[in-house]
Amino acid sequence: MNSLGGDFPAASSKNAKTQSQPVDHHSVSKRLQSELMKLMTSSDPGVSAFPEGDNIFSWVGTIQGSAGTVYEGLTYKLSLKFPSDYPFKPPTVKFETYCFHPNVDQFGNICLDILKDKWSSAYDVRTILLSIQSLLGEPNNDSPLNGHAAALWPHQEEYQELLHKKQLLDCRSQLEDDRRIFN
Repeated sequence: MNSLGGDFPAASSKNAKTQSQPVDHHSVSKRLQSELMKLMTSSDPGVSAFPEGDNIFSWVGTIQGSAGTVYEGLTYKLSLKFPSDYPFKPPTVKFETYCFHPNVDQFGNICLDILKDKWSSAYDVRTILLSIQSLLGEPNNDSPLNGHAAALWPHQEEYQELLHKKQLLDCRSQLEDDRRIFN
């Protein structure tokens, strides 16, 4: 019998530790605002990101392909969704622009270890964007999400030709969608 007079066990310290702790949205918000300022003042070429409207937990990012890669001259839009327990959990990052790449699937999901099991709270938005930009030119063909892109990767001229065709088709598709919306 416990001290309350019932026949149920007293809460153990183990159970108390597994209960969810209240989330401090203010500290997460402050961290994201700090990361935004750091990103805005950095001189990293080809990466940028900003909150989507007034929602500090939802950002739109842009990555340009690095010089000397098959992605040079191409620009990609990303979405970044931050969980309430960021930076202890990674954001969900997806390509919103179609990206033909060994480590990106048809839905824009990215296979990048720092966005999964290798995540560290020391990482920030800048690190994420630079890592994805680097991944464009240096894919991990050992764990492809797009087998066709992975198989074609060793043949850079063919890869680049197909990449640019797919990019052009995606742009045309976007234009058609825009026309339907605005007409």
